[in-house]
Amino acid sequence: MTVIAGIGYALIALGPSLSLFVSVVSQKPFLILTVLSSTLLWLISLIVLSGVWRAFLPLKTTAWWPYAILIITSIAFQEGLRLLFWKVYKYVEIMGRLEDILDAFADKVSKPRLFLTDKMQIALAGGLGHGVAHAVFFCLSLLTPAFGRATFFVDRCSQLPFFLVSALIALAFVTIHTFSMVIAFNGYAEGNKMDQIFVPVVHMVAGMVTLINLASGGCVIGIPLLYFFAMLTLMHCGKMVWRRLTETRSRQSGS
Repeated sequence: MTVIAGIGYALIALGPSLSLFVSVVSQKPFLILTVLSSTLLWLISLIVLSGVWRAFLPLKTTAWWPYAILIITSIAFQEGLRLLFWKVYKYVEIMGRLEDILDAFADKVSKPRLFLTDKMQIALAGGLGHGVAHAVFFCLSLLTPAFGRATFFVDRCSQLPFFLVSALIALAFVTIHTFSMVIAFNGYAEGNKMDQIFVPVVHMVAGMVTLINLASGGCVIGIPLLYFFAMLTLMHCGKMVWRRLTETRSRQSGS
């Protein structure tokens, strides 16, 4: 393995995020600020969680249930933080008149005013920040040895290099986090219980699926299952966005 392999693993984990950032986020300054603030928030949350669990690690057991408790508590904390992130966004929108500020900025630079798509892009940028923070914390931080002359395998997943497994898992979670935020924001805004429940359930199930990797050869099953939930999240988000845009278009044509 060389520098090329290390860069390849990094691009597997963050390549789609980079494309999304360049094609969508970088076009609007307020989306860049949203991504940066979201990434910082989720990195801090992961550091706090790691600090709390540091007292109990490493787990001196081969049983799966202590890892399940770790995953459940961590995901519950992050989902609570997601709701807090939404409430802060709404507070700024209502009390700070975010839409008026952005509309004034749009008028100043002769750009269109804030529309439904812009609100969805704000949620997308927030989710992208969450996904990038996850990839940096759980994948990029492990990639330094991948730039060396050899690769690394673990006994429980001898079929694939450890760094490739980390990158593939990171990409799946980046996808889940990015589009889950759009679903969650829509659910909170509309009071849609299905969307509000869908996000934490998928997050929790995807997190528990990673426990399959503890079994011998489990990565061969666990990784495809993760991508099933990533695609499920992506499809649900696409369906929801199409419905919202269709409804908005119908109201505009009716008025």
